[in-house]
Amino acid sequence: MTSPVWHPFTQHGLNEPVPLVTHAQGAILHTADGRRVIDAISSWWVTTHGHCHPRIMAAIRAQAEKLDQLIFAGWTHEPAETLARDLTAMMPPALTKVFFSDSGSTSVEVALKMALGHFANRGEDRHRVVVMQGSYHGDTIGGMSVGARGVFNKSYAPLLFDVDVIPFPAEGAEQATLDALEACCRARPAALIVEPLILGAGGMLIYPPRVLRAMREICAAHGVLFIADEVMTGWGRTGTLLACEQAGVVPDLLCLSKGLTGGSLPLAVTMATEEIFASHLSEDRSRMFFHSSSYTANPIACAAAVANLALWRDEPVLERIDRLARRQAELSAPLAPRVSNLRQIGTIVAMELEDRAGSYMSALGPRLMAFFRERDVLLRPLGNTVYVMPPYSIADDDLARVYAVIAEAVETL
Repeated sequence: MTSPVWHPFTQHGLNEPVPLVTHAQGAILHTADGRRVIDAISSWWVTTHGHCHPRIMAAIRAQAEKLDQLIFAGWTHEPAETLARDLTAMMPPALTKVFFSDSGSTSVEVALKMALGHFANRGEDRHRVVVMQGSYHGDTIGGMSVGARGVFNKSYAPLLFDVDVIPFPAEGAEQATLDALEACCRARPAALIVEPLILGAGGMLIYPPRVLRAMREICAAHGVLFIADEVMTGWGRTGTLLACEQAGVVPDLLCLSKGLTGGSLPLAVTMATEEIFASHLSEDRSRMFFHSSSYTANPIACAAAVANLALWRDEPVLERIDRLARRQAELSAPLAPRVSNLRQIGTIVAMELEDRAGSYMSALGPRLMAFFRERDVLLRPLGNTVYVMPPYSIADDDLARVYAVIAEAVETL
């Protein structure tokens, strides 16, 4: 019988198999037909400590018995209050306010609306947004508007707002990016939004911390708000808790999701400075921040995030990340002569299986995905760009198997 489920980023007309996963532990997925599959991309970059981590699962169970859901407009609950305090203690001190939402895309929408509201409430006509070429910030209307234009959003172009685009700071052309940003900032836009140090869906393209730092300095000089979309890069993926740390950068607005709950439940936050909060603070109700969703700060999801932050405090997570990064460097090194542009930042390794990065719609992508799936490895290439981003708990034998299968793909395809 045909399933009624409509899957994301899936062309059902190709009739590709859709495995049924029954349970998971650590970096391993178990399917209904008895297969043991290595999750080498953290189930779309969300799973940090491993699937079904005992402490996070215990927190979810305990909270589910006490309070499942509560309207968050004018009401509050302990998991949200604890999580907000823990986040402000862990993140840069300038980020004093925590606004809850449901996903990475909505955390970006919130940041954009906060930036525009900030200047509107101050009576300043600043409404343009500057973005980086090739970036990805989600699939909601605001997220698509500040992301790369192409096959992903061509059908929805009439809905998207105009932005100013600066080039990606490719090696040797970094100054062109900074010059373009300087020119944009002279026109007094509201904000710049960037994925710090690495573009995710745009092809796992890496740029140096000094460029990120220079972009921040240019924005600060012109009073342009700096939005760091750390939805993918946060929670240790680049080797530090936040990618911004490597550049000594503190954003005005910080978007976090994915690993916020350890990957167990959907939850996101947008963290803001006191100045941005203050611009919305008034006895005039028309100046409040008009954004919410029914499940804002869901108590069960907040409890999972509280448990995740406790793991970061109590356990040597960054040491695990460092070991994983070093082991990946060892395992990927033999591929260098046979692939193009082998690169790594933290626990993310990427490469092209052709001479250069191709389109997401490259015909090689589906062939690679099928090849990996048939060998019980979950990898989802971006066109001909293969990347590895495993949970931090992955066993060494399983990690070695991932790279052995990639090597086999290089030889076979």
